[in-house]
Amino acid sequence: MMRIAALLVAFVLAAPAAAQEKTLRFILGFPPGATSDLLTRLLAERMRPLVGMNTIVENRTGAAGIVGTEAVAKAAPDGLTLLMSPLAPMVAYPHSHGAALRYDPFKDFEPVAHLANFQLAMVVAAELPAKTLAEYAALVRKDPKAGDYASAGAGSLPHYLGVMFARAAGIEMTHIPFRGTAPALQALAAGEVKAGMFVLSDALATVRAGKARMLAVAGGQRSPIVPEVPTFREQGYDLEASGWFALYAPARTPKDIVERYAKAAIEAVRAPDLRQRLEQMGLEPTGLGPAELARIHRADYDRWGPAIRASGFKPEN
Repeated sequence: MMRIAALLVAFVLAAPAAAQEKTLRFILGFPPGATSDLLTRLLAERMRPLVGMNTIVENRTGAAGIVGTEAVAKAAPDGLTLLMSPLAPMVAYPHSHGAALRYDPFKDFEPVAHLANFQLAMVVAAELPAKTLAEYAALVRKDPKAGDYASAGAGSLPHYLGVMFARAAGIEMTHIPFRGTAPALQALAAGEVKAGMFVLSDALATVRAGKARMLAVAGGQRSPIVPEVPTFREQGYDLEASGWFALYAPARTPKDIVERYAKAAIEAVRAPDLRQRLEQMGLEPTGLGPAELARIHRADYDRWGPAIRASGFKPEN
């Protein structure tokens, strides 16, 4: 009897250790340094004790997030892999890449949790005299070179924001894609390009350093991070463009595992201290479950489609 009791105690003590031997991978298709990377690392750290497992972040970069997204689509549904994705790979790329895309955002993934919203912003080089969107548009009509604008990559949401603004303003703008946010901001700060479209939080440091000026934010209302910067709509341009970050698991991941991770992710982003940290980064924490994420995903897929098709962008461009 004593031997059985001892074995039971040993089993109970070993169970947490066995769980700790497993590692939950957070795959991110973008390089270190940007908002998406910091968010992923903060979340992985917070979820570790909540799921009772080791957590690591893997930056599987390439093709503007497609490489990492494909890796998760092909991963085993064993509950050991999650995808951290912004809106673009799950919403925009299926429209722009069509059959060339080797994953289906609806069939190859299980929605886990909607984590945070983010705004996009238009930024210009510090030496550019334009202080408003109207002044910028007037400048481009006089000097077409001022219409060159940078983004973190072709086919990204900031790329499409430039397309949308150019159409709304009736001006010609030329998209200059870079391999990531950091080089695009460096080019803007150096005056190599005169304007840029970025995730608002990614551009903050460059703007605050006086190396660039933010002309407009693309949300439905002003950002509390830069309340002095008006929206596109306030300046007479009827457009809105914002995005989000969310967690997905490979398709056929067991429902109980998905729900467990969803609960942990929601608890993490709703914690007051992490919520404050994310807000300081320019994000709007949400913390919504699988059903809410699935609804938002579908609605945004339908909403962005017309703008993407109107841009004429193809992956070989």
